[in-house]
Amino acid sequence: MRRYAAATAAALCLTATLAAPAATAAGGEGDDGGWRPVDYPPVNYPAGERCDFPFRTEPLLDETMVKTVATYPDGSPKTELYKGALLVRVTNLETGASYDADAGGRSIVRYAPDGGHVYYATGPVLIGFKDGQGNLPRGEYLVDGVYTLEITASGHRTVTWKEGTKKLTDVCNKIA
Repeated sequence: MRRYAAATAAALCLTATLAAPAATAAGGEGDDGGWRPVDYPPVNYPAGERCDFPFRTEPLLDETMVKTVATYPDGSPKTELYKGALLVRVTNLETGASYDADAGGRSIVRYAPDGGHVYYATGPVLIGFKDGQGNLPRGEYLVDGVYTLEITASGHRTVTWKEGTKKLTDVCNKIA
């Protein structure tokens, strides 16, 4: 528990001036202090993968930036910071119902050599779960609060909130 609390405290200190969801991007230093844009393309999901119906996620506002602050000897990212506004429209492709999700949380991402990674985050991020893929049921969620999101190399996802900060929106229910 102390280890988790220390990691969370460190993440919060480092993310005090950051804002954005988790995503992976590559790039190098530039005149902007090493920050570079992250591109979130529109994505269509089939019925049954996350929601009972097909849906689409599409950025309406994407100012997400990433900065690599540590690398492995081969140059691959070891630790990255994310910031920036991200507003995503989630649309039910059968009915046209939609929900605009503010997914502009802040995060530090630590990548493991085996391909797994952990997000130390504050604020909202949009994340989906397939059946049996993690500690949340199948669905598309807006996760908010102070939390860690661990994604193993096999894709298993675990969200752990700091006590008293859990906010979870079931986006499938919002657009059903």
